[in-house]
Amino acid sequence: MKNILILILASFMCIEGFAKEKEEDRYSDLQNFSKVLNLIQQYYVEDADTKKIIQGAIKGMLRELDPHTSYMPAEVFKEFESETSGNFAGIGVEISIQKGVLTVISPIEDTPAWIAGVKSGDRIVAINGESTKGFSLVDASQKMRGENGTKVVLKVVREGKDEPFDISIKRGNVKINSVKYTNFDEGYAYIRVTSFIEQTGKDLEKVLEKHKSSNKGQITGIILDLRKNPGGLLDQAIKMSNLFLKEGVIVSTVGRNPKDREISKVVKPGEFVDFPLIVLVDQYSASASEILAGALRDNKRALIMG
Repeated sequence: MKNILILILASFMCIEGFAKEKEEDRYSDLQNFSKVLNLIQQYYVEDADTKKIIQGAIKGMLRELDPHTSYMPAEVFKEFESETSGNFAGIGVEISIQKGVLTVISPIEDTPAWIAGVKSGDRIVAINGESTKGFSLVDASQKMRGENGTKVVLKVVREGKDEPFDISIKRGNVKINSVKYTNFDEGYAYIRVTSFIEQTGKDLEKVLEKHKSSNKGQITGIILDLRKNPGGLLDQAIKMSNLFLKEGVIVSTVGRNPKDREISKVVKPGEFVDFPLIVLVDQYSASASEILAGALRDNKRALIMG
């Protein structure tokens, strides 16, 4: 018993010592950061914007984690909110970081990028002559966004082309219609969802109601197309899943600590649960698209193709 007690105490001492060592390392690193900042303020050739330097350090810190974790200052977050509302000024292109390269998921139909000839899979290597190497999605979005009528030049690498080439795009007002509907008659319909913005869930419900009423209150089958859909707002994926499911888990999030768990379940049986459903996906279906497709698959509600 005495030996066991000694072993337990020794274990606690090791854990405590390790935690203390980690804390000291962190404190030492923060001291280094503070010293470098002071040296810049004292000896750099011209006055430096301290706020800008600190924000750059934060961006760099998050970039070390993965390509999808970014820092958004308040003014950038406001611009992001305007995009998720579905109406903003820019070129109208969905982008992602793939294998460290800024890549076009899809140009939004009838937008400046679409008209200029930007294509899915294009790798953007420069924006207005500035290399995109090391850019986060937030950095790239800020560079491409701008006032109506101004131009932005993208240098792209495209499969099948020997050399990178420039695409000049005149910025304009981008209005996203995220749900597109085609009636195949006899109760069948094709519905394409291009992104998950503030109104997507409501728009999808309206389209389903319209299709149901135009077919004597019956839906024979639906093809839901999520190809080239990079996602968007999580709450919209949850709302859309609720439309098609009777019950079950939609999405769960587990943190580093297993106790830190968030689970979203079907609130009440959806109104569109009793007809065959096929969901189309591809390599560009991401984020909220994957959550919706996964929820429908895991609850055995839909056949996933792609």
